[in-house]
Amino acid sequence: MMVGIRSDKIITVKGIFDGYIYFDEDKIVSVTKDRMKSDGEYDLTGKYVSPGFIDIHTHGGAGFDFINGYDDVVGGSNFHLSYGTTSILPTISAAPFEKMAKAIEEIDRVKRDGSAKANIIGAHLEGPYLSKEQCGAQCTDFITNPKKEEYEELINKYPHAIARWSYAPENDPKGEFASFLNKNGIIASAGHTNAIYDDIKVALDNGMKLITHLFSCTSTITRDKGFRRLGVIESAFLEDEIFVEIIADGKHLPPDLIKLILKIKGTDKVALITDSLSVAGTEQKEGKMVDTEYVIEDGVCKLK
Repeated sequence: MMVGIRSDKIITVKGIFDGYIYFDEDKIVSVTKDRMKSDGEYDLTGKYVSPGFIDIHTHGGAGFDFINGYDDVVGGSNFHLSYGTTSILPTISAAPFEKMAKAIEEIDRVKRDGSAKANIIGAHLEGPYLSKEQCGAQCTDFITNPKKEEYEELINKYPHAIARWSYAPENDPKGEFASFLNKNGIIASAGHTNAIYDDIKVALDNGMKLITHLFSCTSTITRDKGFRRLGVIESAFLEDEIFVEIIADGKHLPPDLIKLILKIKGTDKVALITDSLSVAGTEQKEGKMVDTEYVIEDGVCKLK
């Protein structure tokens, strides 16, 4: 059965235009400016119609935490789909090694059996190889430097399960970790990091191309013996090939700062993320991420 959607605000890669979208069952068959013959039509004039959102950084929602296993991965993914997110990278924060390994296994199981309605691209590991100085809500008890035998074991055991790994480049001085990720098809992302430009250059040379939530737990200009050194923020602005993700809720970053990021990087290099936690979409006033407790104020999570 052919069904149409009429809107004057259809978002495509070429811009926003006035027209129609036609779909047959679950397949989009045409995006056009011309009305076609159909079995019915929804008039959404004045409303935006866009492709499904791809969230590359989310820890859960609706009470589900992706680190907790199979049922939470399915439940959290379905929750996000109900708000228009069609593809996600379930994100795991720093935790005991065994817990992280089990979470990867469960995310991969959901990905392979297709039980979640949203598309599971793969797991995003936000830790444990982070900076304690830029830990944010990450639990410092589980933050450590890259251990070759550890990350090789995980990647070799689950060769197609991990899509992305956020880490602090200053703790990978030779770029060995970033290089290993790159060779195994895993996106290396600089996050929760106190890196300077020299560290970022090494990471770039070894395949790192993304910054985790820019301006949130990322270093800026510092002074060393009277000399100013670029941090992660300035490095991201300087290097054209770097992509950045931002929490664009208007609270983590004010609108004028978001405008600055877009002006410098351009829309092709900026990914919008939720970085949502398990309490997203609930009435809860407090929660916990691994061992870190937080409260919800003004619509955002804050450390207790």
